[in-house]
Amino acid sequence: MPSLIDMRRRIRSVRNTQQITKAMKMVSAAKLRRAQDQVLSARPYSALLRKVLANLAAAVGGDDRASSNPLLARRTENRILLLLFTADTGLAGGFNTNLIKAGQKFLEEHRDAEIEIEAIGRKGRDFFRKRGARIVAEHIGVALKPQFDYAAGIARKAIERFRSGEIDAVYVLNNEFKSMVAQRLTISRLLPAELPENAEMVDYIFEQPPNEMLESVLPRFVETEVYRSMLETAAAYHAARMMAMDAATTNAGKVIDSLTLFMNRVRQASITKQIIEVVSGAAASEE
Repeated sequence: MPSLIDMRRRIRSVRNTQQITKAMKMVSAAKLRRAQDQVLSARPYSALLRKVLANLAAAVGGDDRASSNPLLARRTENRILLLLFTADTGLAGGFNTNLIKAGQKFLEEHRDAEIEIEAIGRKGRDFFRKRGARIVAEHIGVALKPQFDYAAGIARKAIERFRSGEIDAVYVLNNEFKSMVAQRLTISRLLPAELPENAEMVDYIFEQPPNEMLESVLPRFVETEVYRSMLETAAAYHAARMMAMDAATTNAGKVIDSLTLFMNRVRQASITKQIIEVVSGAAASEE
């Protein structure tokens, strides 16, 4: 049976851990507010850009020049680039694990294709590097600090490779922020871009020909989607970490209560034993 000193040390150790997890929860909550504001600000812009793309698609109609746009070219997916968004650190429940499992499933479903992974985040990079996956690029320390210029650089590089025919498709795998307690795992095809079908024709007066505008908007759309994926990943990570640290703090409190109860029992048993020894000694001296 552990001594009282050992029990006090364990309680003190768990209490220190509880203070750390509580502080980490507060830090994640503060970061989440900023990340959530950025996501909510970016979503309307992304939605409006999709609407503009739909209107342009309706304007160009069945124009052959629009269908010949290199970003719309559909090819057999023999070479695929997967943009995998994970975090650089853990302590966020199943956030990184779920993304990695989804990445493994994607590789399994496309086993006949040559898949390249561009890892945005340390956790995804480390996992797939150890398992021999082909990682063509890595970006550490940027997933949770989204910057449009950096995201646009990633998108432009993917666009150039797709234009040149080095790759046949680009997919994005990330967690989408839904609420404080829920994130949605999403995998979507970024290239070739899909023009919305059956879009309602809007009577716009275009200053430039719709085909030229489509050529300008499509790259911008790809850049925006990569940036939005970064924002969604950052917000989802901070939400997951906040919930994980909250659960850890609660569990630490339960452990402290359990250890304190056990320590009190040990102390009570020690006091009872000492009383018995004193009473036995006094009885023996009277005889």
